[in-house]
Amino acid sequence: MSGMTGIKGHNIEIAVYRGEEVLCMGTLNECAKKLKVKPGTLYFYLMPSYARRVAKRKRTSGNTIVVVRT
Repeated sequence: MSGMTGIKGHNIEIAVYRGEEVLCMGTLNECAKKLKVKPGTLYFYLMPSYARRVAKRKRTSGNTIVVVRT
């Protein structure tokens, strides 16, 4: 769990989407393990700063990963 120390709520329930496809549903740690990324990566995808970065992209495609709290 490197990178997640000090962050509260790392066991929150999330759903991970790529376009319309559901990639994973479960806790932050479960989805990180299944998708082979750090939990901190998925936590970043929950932040407003990530949403602003995605909104600034010139090309919007179905390949953008979106994480939502469930």
